[in-house]
Amino acid sequence: MSRYAPQIHTDPARIAALEALLPQLHGLARVEVTLDDGSRVLGTVAVQPTVQQYRDADENEGSNGQLRLDDLDTPVQQHLVWLDRIVAIRPLPPTG
Repeated sequence: MSRYAPQIHTDPARIAALEALLPQLHGLARVEVTLDDGSRVLGTVAVQPTVQQYRDADENEGSNGQLRLDDLDTPVQQHLVWLDRIVAIRPLPPTG
């Protein structure tokens, strides 16, 4: 069964840009992610995301990925962010 994404990408340069985000999003990293609408999400990366194949609403196939962040203030709250919405990633210092 295919998975669906709100937006998929087939341009090699755009896919490479998505893949370039991955090293900054390793598991358990604490980050602030800025999205394309200017909003920010702070959290701990639950699992390092990967770029995968999805379909859009018109059944076209392309690439995207999802980042799952556990909220910094309320860790049981999770944020799911599409990789193509990320415009900046800022590492946060570890706790302790």
